[in-house]
Amino acid sequence: MFLSSSFEDNFNQRAPIGIFDSGVGGLTVLRQVYRQLPNESIIYFGDTARLPYGIRSQAEILQFVGEILTWMEQQRVKLVIMACNTSSALALEKVRVEFSVPILGTILPGAKAAVACGKRIGVIATPATAKSNAFRHAIHEIDPNVQVWQVGCPEFVPLIEQNRIHDPYTAEVARSYLEPLLEQDIDTLVYGCTHYPHLAPVLRSLLPNGVKLVDPAVHVVVACAQELDLLGLKNTHSPTPTRFAVSGCPQQFASTSVQWLGCVPKVEVVDFASAVSHLWCD
Repeated sequence: MFLSSSFEDNFNQRAPIGIFDSGVGGLTVLRQVYRQLPNESIIYFGDTARLPYGIRSQAEILQFVGEILTWMEQQRVKLVIMACNTSSALALEKVRVEFSVPILGTILPGAKAAVACGKRIGVIATPATAKSNAFRHAIHEIDPNVQVWQVGCPEFVPLIEQNRIHDPYTAEVARSYLEPLLEQDIDTLVYGCTHYPHLAPVLRSLLPNGVKLVDPAVHVVVACAQELDLLGLKNTHSPTPTRFAVSGCPQQFASTSVQWLGCVPKVEVVDFASAVSHLWCD
């Protein structure tokens, strides 16, 4: 049976966008897709069995990302947003060569937005992202005269995944991470990890009012909209319900994410060893 080109085009437009992260951090990107691209269907994957990514080696990240993208292609997604700065910094260019599906990362959109905001830019990121200097390189490619300071923040992702955002200890840790950046009189702070916007109330309370916050999640979704337009793949129909999948404990992901989703999601468990998904419902 042969499908008409119009049918194939319609199918491609209705195909979901894939979003993945090590855990709940990518929900900041998911929320932006809901706001900016409300007609798009989404498959969200959190690699919770192997988080945090920020302390992993590049070889490990490449293996994890390759497995996730293979699974995403099996789900027939039309585009993937790598909603993880560590993956974007360490794996994006390599996997773009290996996979046919369009893949967007968070580093370049975040860097462009930061340069538009200020000249003294601080970046808080996972240790792996900070060590890669990905944000510094991207920012200096846009404007070599901008000054950039980076701080690795190893405790942030575990604290967010443990739902300890409003714990006094979290504010104490945040203060210690921000101190060297504030000493440099930064005018802009970039969330160098998609988990970090969840800490916005804590960070805002510790920053001077004049410091602008840049959330790459906002800007990668702008880039996603532009890419879909360019490819003729923007969905004009109603979306299907978002599919959520994790590699670890579905109950923990559901209970942590409910505060940002406003509901308890149904969560699939993906076993990469057998490439099988099992549905867990609250």
